[in-house]
Amino acid sequence: MSITATHLTRASGLAAVAAGVLFLGVQINHPQLDAEFVTTTEWSVRQSLKILMAGLSLAGITGMYLRQVKQSGAPGLIGYLIFAAGYLIMMSVEVVGLVVLPAVAHTSTGYVNDVLAAATGGHPNGDIGLMQPLTLVAGLTYMLGGLVFGIALFRANVLARWAAAVLAAGTISSILIPFLPQINERLFAVPTGVALIGLGYSLWRSQRTVAVGILSQAAGSPLDPAGTR
Repeated sequence: MSITATHLTRASGLAAVAAGVLFLGVQINHPQLDAEFVTTTEWSVRQSLKILMAGLSLAGITGMYLRQVKQSGAPGLIGYLIFAAGYLIMMSVEVVGLVVLPAVAHTSTGYVNDVLAAATGGHPNGDIGLMQPLTLVAGLTYMLGGLVFGIALFRANVLARWAAAVLAAGTISSILIPFLPQINERLFAVPTGVALIGLGYSLWRSQRTVAVGILSQAAGSPLDPAGTR
């Protein structure tokens, strides 16, 4: 099978669907974050899935942007770049969580707990160095990028508009996490996960329709005596 822009775009749609499913799945029965949990096998599995989710999300939103690059205009480009940066930083933070935190959990328990607190919108008790601004930038780019990109997708009206609206609202709603401690922060991931699934399916379906149309047109096109169109 030859690799075409249509095939790649459809693949990015499936990547977005998979990312949404993973984003929802890793939230289910998620234990309390602390240094003890960091040393478990479950932590390694969940972190690995989060890294995969971030990579698939990046592939998915890239396909979404390229599918409607003309319709989304400058807001689409700005939103995509910020959102993509958010996922790249998020991936780097999750990699640190997978390969670094377990190695120092027993010797630097306080540091690990402080990093986990910062990563979940809390306030670390000690100095965690550049991990503090890194987690802050990750959160800001995720929220702002998701908001601008979601609005651009909604205005472009190429993919499912309901999913674009959910993406914009779901990502920016994460800003409320520090102010609503009585609500499980994992619930704020649900809208974004649903939005990725909806947008990914919409992208896959739109490209499938294009591919079928091209094949139908090719099958029905008359050939000249030389065997060319």
